[in-house]
Amino acid sequence: MKTIIKPLLLATLLTTGLNGCSTSHEAPIASGYQTYIQVGERFKHLNLTDINDNKVAFEAEHKKLVILFATWCSDSQRLLDELQASSLLNMSNLTIIAIGREQNQTTLKQFNDTQALPIHFVADPNRTIYNSYANKGIPRLILLDEQNNVLQTLIGEQPNTLSKLRWN
Repeated sequence: MKTIIKPLLLATLLTTGLNGCSTSHEAPIASGYQTYIQVGERFKHLNLTDINDNKVAFEAEHKKLVILFATWCSDSQRLLDELQASSLLNMSNLTIIAIGREQNQTTLKQFNDTQALPIHFVADPNRTIYNSYANKGIPRLILLDEQNNVLQTLIGEQPNTLSKLRWN
């Protein structure tokens, strides 16, 4: 009997411990994932400074892709790898902002030293920005039009989320 219980207990612990990136040091919310900004609403954080102390420009002639992520999250890492391989980085009329939930400037700089992504990384050490847009689940994508209104929101926990972006 003991030989059966130990493997079952181990399997249960592994299964509950590897449940993706939907939680981080917090109890699950019974109602599931919530998004606090809807299509058509204006993005609230238009005065951001990136990890290199550059002001992020929310210019009228550019669309924006805001990614809420964490460096420790495997889904976030996969999404950023997909971004690295995508044509989005070559779009001159697109500004990409990656907001690191529970990350500080130092950890984001170290992370981007390995990623080498030509995008704006913004630290959100206390989840102040993240909590304005969602209750849990990363990565999150918020697509903005030229006037900084939401075109689309996505949860990027599955592969190929970038292919689901709709620019109209």
